[in-house]
Amino acid sequence: MHLHESPKLKKLIDQCCRGQTKAQYALFKQTYSYAMGICARFSSGPEEAKEILNDGFLKVFTQIKRYSPDLSFAGWIRRIMINTAIDHYRKNKKYTESHTGIEQVPDRPDMNHTLAQMHSEDILQLVQDLPPAYRMVFTLHVVEEFSHKEIAGILGISMGTSKSNLSKARLRLQQALNKISTSTEQVYGKE
Repeated sequence: MHLHESPKLKKLIDQCCRGQTKAQYALFKQTYSYAMGICARFSSGPEEAKEILNDGFLKVFTQIKRYSPDLSFAGWIRRIMINTAIDHYRKNKKYTESHTGIEQVPDRPDMNHTLAQMHSEDILQLVQDLPPAYRMVFTLHVVEEFSHKEIAGILGISMGTSKSNLSKARLRLQQALNKISTSTEQVYGKE
């Protein structure tokens, strides 16, 4: 994405503020990959990511007059997409994960090797396969670097639940990686 603060971007934003649909389409095309990457991390798959993306761009274009040129435009879009993903999660939340004990994930030295052998799309799929509550906390904490206190406030859960959901997400990811590692060893033999 080339969203460096340029006169061309400023002109495009000004045109979007005036409701020019060609400018909106150009801005959409220019920011699509960046915004989709954010939405994909919070979704369970491509269809949900597109739904979040569309809702997010609706907010971008209805609120673009609020954008301040003093801020990074990429950061502004990122914040809208994250907030839209959070709203989507809240709207579609089917259950709340309880906060029982925090399980410790055993450390396996060959997990780094397994991760290094995987494509980013495969890693994203593992995260997308997590239950919504785990995926949301994992992405907010690990990818977006929110604190548990911030996550608790955003999602309306306790800090303990945030920590527990993160621990459970990591455990599930570890189990998925163990399964992949075991299947790889069975197919190719141990190195």
